[in-house]
Amino acid sequence: MTGTAPRLEGTLKVLPTLCSDILEFVAAEYGALCAEYGAKNVLVLKRHPAGLERVRAALSGESANATVSLAPDESTSTAGPRSPRLESLPEHASKVLEEYDPTLDRLEYEERIELISLVIDGASRDVPPYLERAADHESFGRDVGQLLLEATRQRLSLADDAEATSSGTAIRPDALHDCLEFLYAMNDRFHEVLASRGYVERADVVPQAVDLLEEDSDGVRSRVTSSFDAVLALEFEEFRRLDRQYLAALSGDATLVCLGEPHASTERTRVEPGSLEEIADGLAVESVVEQGADVDPDRDSLSDTRGTSDSHPPHRQITEFLATGRMTESAATDAQPGTARRIRARTRREQVDTVVTEIQSLRDRRDDIRYDDIAVAVPRVERVPETRTRLRDASIPTATIGVPSLAEDPAVNELYAFVTLQCARDVETLSDDLLAPESTRSRTGARADDPQTVAYNRLAVRVEDFSTTLLEECDGPSVAQSVERWLTRTDLKGRISRDEEWVDAREQFAGVRRVLEIARFVEETDLVGPDWEGLRRMLERTIRYDAPHVHTVDAQAPTGGVTVCSIDELAYDPHAVVFVLDLIEANYPGDPSLTQLFPTAWLRDMPNYPAVTDPSPAALERTFEPISDGESVSDPFETYHAQRARRRLAIGTRAATERLYCCSYERGSGGLRRTHEESRYLKLLEQAPDCSLEDVDLTGRKAEIYGESSALEALLEQPRGELDRILREASTGGDADLAETEALFEEIAVLLEEGDIDEELANAVVSQFEFAAGEVSRRE
Repeated sequence: MTGTAPRLEGTLKVLPTLCSDILEFVAAEYGALCAEYGAKNVLVLKRHPAGLERVRAALSGESANATVSLAPDESTSTAGPRSPRLESLPEHASKVLEEYDPTLDRLEYEERIELISLVIDGASRDVPPYLERAADHESFGRDVGQLLLEATRQRLSLADDAEATSSGTAIRPDALHDCLEFLYAMNDRFHEVLASRGYVERADVVPQAVDLLEEDSDGVRSRVTSSFDAVLALEFEEFRRLDRQYLAALSGDATLVCLGEPHASTERTRVEPGSLEEIADGLAVESVVEQGADVDPDRDSLSDTRGTSDSHPPHRQITEFLATGRMTESAATDAQPGTARRIRARTRREQVDTVVTEIQSLRDRRDDIRYDDIAVAVPRVERVPETRTRLRDASIPTATIGVPSLAEDPAVNELYAFVTLQCARDVETLSDDLLAPESTRSRTGARADDPQTVAYNRLAVRVEDFSTTLLEECDGPSVAQSVERWLTRTDLKGRISRDEEWVDAREQFAGVRRVLEIARFVEETDLVGPDWEGLRRMLERTIRYDAPHVHTVDAQAPTGGVTVCSIDELAYDPHAVVFVLDLIEANYPGDPSLTQLFPTAWLRDMPNYPAVTDPSPAALERTFEPISDGESVSDPFETYHAQRARRRLAIGTRAATERLYCCSYERGSGGLRRTHEESRYLKLLEQAPDCSLEDVDLTGRKAEIYGESSALEALLEQPRGELDRILREASTGGDADLAETEALFEEIAVLLEEGDIDEELANAVVSQFEFAAGEVSRRE
């Protein structure tokens, strides 16, 4: 890259701290630019793709119209339907690369896993002993991949003598830990291989687009920027260094307006400290005025102020306190404190069950509450599938489409089993036991964990009339065509459509599509052989190293339902009711370690790790307002990343426009059932004079039960529950009401004798009574 990088020129409008009506501010600013330049000449760039559809609806005028004061003497109406040119920044950068070179291929995640594994396996330099030992851990490949992705996004690389003085991101090897030096060298070699093959990985899209725009290679900048006269940048607080360079190069000949929220950056501050104003170098900074009056926290209606800009949610002070450590300016005169509701359950499962009961209770009390108005926020995307399944089992429709780990996808497991057996056939190692009749196979005593046995049994269960003959019939001229034959002959897609609910069906269709893409890649690349062994190897690596964070979560369901997502996804996705789950110390703030690859003590001494590892006291004060004296902080590393977790929690609370529920649990699952402490931030809220947490008690005997699974569990818990209640009363000197217990058991007895219930359920209930009586197992 030659020449000096352009500076940002334009305006940064600083929004009020985590205001609840952020989309109305965005729509108002967009309307002002459209009035001046025309909608087709205004490009809107959002830093992250999450929440794009909600922003698009607001910009197009589909949400309630509102008037927001953008400056002391300025107001703009958002009325009028439009077709906004809205894209995420990575998506727009990808189109710049395509404009420059339409033949350039983006490397898919599965392909990246295989290629980087080959590069590391073929390394000519010695592998550090620590990495050799760490390679035995299951998460090693995923952790290394994450580190190298982040290094690529920041354009960190090893420097030679010339680069060391000319590049701010080229690092001298002698300044690096030996493990980082090795990994950065492998990353450099990896990108050399990519360039020679005509690939670009997704993490390198923005860095490469920055070079193209700054150099105006082949006139690409002129062609790209000729179609707009103004750029509106959203989530400016999350724009990293290269993102800001991209924005500067893109908007050099256009009017640039950036909207940013103070005390809201969680992703950028992971790798780059500093406040919103600090990253606004070259921009004129203006403050946006927020107008409105607080709502009555006792108001039960969730509809009378929805979509308006003249009200604040009752928990506004809680959001402000979490983000800044202080209350809103009006808190001193407010008659009512900031109010949220709290659910404290015994176990994580009971926490979700209580949420289910409260959701249904809300809908029973308020006819205007739809499932679409409710969101359930979990601390990590990995928790989405489990939580969503639990809600659906309790008859709560969900709107979230998650793509969980491939290892949990039944369709992918079926295809992997098919590939495993075809691989065995290809090299003539398919066990004779599997070719024999089932009765013979059962007498041979074949190992149950043998890969071929596992694969055969899986296909025998899932596919009617499965046999090795079917394997032969599906073996085509190429692995991709063979997989397609299997889909057709076994009607896999039809079985998914018939047997699965639409949420699971979409996930499994996505998994099938990914397997087909891998099969086609195997045929086109020279990284692996274009045969069954090559496909099995790639599938095995992909399933092993697959992680939910590389896939999108789609919250737009055709039938509507409760949104279940990571708390970070709610930044631009407000809902009337938000349940924030798992508010325990293990999650908020959680473990400050940035990776499982290195000990935290090592990270503190790795200044060139692609994240903030050694923040100065001044950096702590500039980045996080709750920290007023950085010198007094005993552990800057832990404190820095704990403050990021506090911000994540603040963003999640802001998403609730009417009701906020803070949910936690006391004990984990499993044999140890370890105790979990409530998050320190919940304890801070309890102590804050202008914050109030109202306990939700839904565990009483008269609480209604929703959903078939919840009803079954409640029935099975009655014998032990009643025994525990009586023992508690006796141990404290109280009088247990046995008449109430006797009446309850009589109702259960009548239900078992006269009710039309499943025999297995009846036996299970009887077993619970026997267990409560001290019997270990039922006697026939």
